[in-house]
Amino acid sequence: MEEKGKILIIDDNEDVLFALNLLLESYMEKVKVTTQPARIAHFMTTFKPDVILLDMNFRRDAISGQEGFDCLEQILQIDPQAVVIFMTAYADTDKAVRAIKEGATDFVSKPWEKEKLLATLSSALKLSRSRKEVGKLQAQMLALKTDDELPELIGNSPAMQKVKETIFKLSDTDANILILGENGTGKDLVARMLKHFSPRQEAAFVTIDLGSIPEQLFESELFGYEKGAFTDARKAKPGRMEIASGGTLFLDEIGNLSLPMQAKLLTAIEKHRILRLGAVEPIEIDVRLICATNANLHQRVADGSFRQDLLYRINTIELRIPPLRERGEDILLLAEHFLTGYNRKYHKEVKGLTREAKNKLLKYNWPGNVRELQHTIERAVILSDNTLLRPADFPFPTAGNEHRESNDEELNLEKLERKAVEKAMRSSGGNMTRAAELLGITRFALYRKIEKLGL
Repeated sequence: MEEKGKILIIDDNEDVLFALNLLLESYMEKVKVTTQPARIAHFMTTFKPDVILLDMNFRRDAISGQEGFDCLEQILQIDPQAVVIFMTAYADTDKAVRAIKEGATDFVSKPWEKEKLLATLSSALKLSRSRKEVGKLQAQMLALKTDDELPELIGNSPAMQKVKETIFKLSDTDANILILGENGTGKDLVARMLKHFSPRQEAAFVTIDLGSIPEQLFESELFGYEKGAFTDARKAKPGRMEIASGGTLFLDEIGNLSLPMQAKLLTAIEKHRILRLGAVEPIEIDVRLICATNANLHQRVADGSFRQDLLYRINTIELRIPPLRERGEDILLLAEHFLTGYNRKYHKEVKGLTREAKNKLLKYNWPGNVRELQHTIERAVILSDNTLLRPADFPFPTAGNEHRESNDEELNLEKLERKAVEKAMRSSGGNMTRAAELLGITRFALYRKIEKLGL
């Protein structure tokens, strides 16, 4: 036999079980035997056999095979993809036909011929592997359906050119990437571009928004679960990491993970395997991680709310996406792009923006970044009756915005942090230990801040 796997043998005759165990132990990965049909559910959920060799006739009714058919029904309720081979000393054509119709894979007679039995089991193992692969591919194809088109990253500003150059530099690597940026900057778009220009371009791209999933559902979403693992688990379901195996897993808003969940994610990343809820056997995985957050994870590490070892696992490369206010004329490029799309969607014929309208967009601070600009253009296209969009079509509070811009320097946390570090270094005369004491942080945390701020 070329294939090896796990087999469960169910027969009322202990001598038969002993003989089959002796015969198959050198051909199979693992062999489990039982004389009790009542133990089927236990073995199906804990042992998870690749093939089941099932006796058709038990003591209660030694000829009709009905108990065997009852066991078959129970097995297929637990796992509709189970590969079951019937075995009986009372084989006939009618029973064989009925067995296949009701979901059995094959039918062998007692006493068995060794070579024929091994050939049947080999074929059954191949079928089991194929069914599992098909199930995995179906889940991956579903993940790929939402990722067919090449994402478009619009922008010619120096900041965006740097982002694009970094994406292309990473095209030959499988390195884990951490995307940093404010809400609405397009971190998900950058993640899809990283996937598209990568060795895993043709594989699945699976996303999970950790900010929208309740903590109690985290494990079942990420790792999956077996049938019966909890009250509503009516059938087994693969988790996102399992579906993404061979491809890319995008964990958005990873800064929202609690410390216990961080520990479980770290274990899965380090061991390259996951355990479904309610399962006993782990599942090997191979995923490339892309994570995104608007949080300062280095600061989170310093204050103890994010694991340093997890940060090191996910940030082989850090990619910062600039806010829209730092992208200059990109604001107008994006506005024209959204205008074209919403003209088509709403069957409008808005030709463009007046000079005054463009100036208003350029002066606005865009706290909601690209997402806010997109919604602003959509609203303007819907409500405008003119062929050109005018300043009045963008009713954000100019005075309030000017006040926000004037205070931006004072309220920007990164700039405040930079000033504090620079002042501490000057006050300490360059002494790192003293500077760290002045800032109320560890020497190591100060090193990380200096590296992050480029000081």
